[in-house]
Amino acid sequence: MNQKRSSLKPLKGANRRWRRRLNLKGEIALVTLPTVTVLTVMAVVEGLTQQRLLFASLASSAFLIYLDPQHGTNSVRTLILSQMMAASIGFVTYLLFGGGYLSGGIAMVIAIPLMIFLDAMHPPSVATSLSFALKAGNVSNLVLFALAIGITTVLVGLERYTLWLLAHYHHK
Repeated sequence: MNQKRSSLKPLKGANRRWRRRLNLKGEIALVTLPTVTVLTVMAVVEGLTQQRLLFASLASSAFLIYLDPQHGTNSVRTLILSQMMAASIGFVTYLLFGGGYLSGGIAMVIAIPLMIFLDAMHPPSVATSLSFALKAGNVSNLVLFALAIGITTVLVGLERYTLWLLAHYHHK
């Protein structure tokens, strides 16, 4: 495999010791933002559509961001590219083949190699391709998903900043 794949490595210059230094209080502080983000996305989705499962993979994205906000898998580029690509692929296969196993299988088989080829490997995106392929509904769900990705993208920056704050003020 190409050694230059950035989505499989920690971000350049990332101080990974910060994450290891957190105590239980720090972990709770760090996990609060992803939890609030997922609950916010759920509230927005509930208010605008009944397609709740289309957004379930974002909960996994939020947890991965909490787990290691300084990893390439959780970079803004990787998150946006992989999630939106997977949602679009799933939506198109739904339109072409209807909602079912054929549509889901094709979406997944296309999404995974594209994530590898584009160096945008974010595992929850596989679930996104399946969700959209199995029950995409209409194009407004794709737009709403893009909005939810935007909210989740903000989380990446907030988690990195929170981690930095916790690490720098933990021992002082």
